[in-house]
Amino acid sequence: MDKITMQPVSLPGSSPLKSSGASGVSGEGFSEILSRSIADVNGQAQEADQLVEGLAAGEHANIHETMIAMEKSDISFRMMTRVQQKVISAYQEVMRMQI
Repeated sequence: MDKITMQPVSLPGSSPLKSSGASGVSGEGFSEILSRSIADVNGQAQEADQLVEGLAAGEHANIHETMIAMEKSDISFRMMTRVQQKVISAYQEVMRMQI
C-alpha cells in the first residue's frame, strides 16, 4: 500500500505560514499586509474585467476562463469585506474596554 503524504498548500497571493517566535518575524507590518491584500483583490478584479471585455469584443471565446476569473474576483472581494467587518468589530470591542 502506498503511503499518503500531505503537503501544505499556499493560496495565490499568500505567503507560507511561519512558526511563531523571534526567528519567524518577517518585519512586515499590518499596513503592508493590508495594502498587499487590497492590491491582490484589485488585480483579480481588473483581470476579470479584461477577460469580460475580451469576451464581449470577440477577442476570445473562452467563457469558462472568464467565469472562473469573475468568481475568484467575487470571492476575494467578499472575503476582504468580511475581514474588514471583523477588524472594525475588534476595534470597537477594544474601544469598549475599560482600563
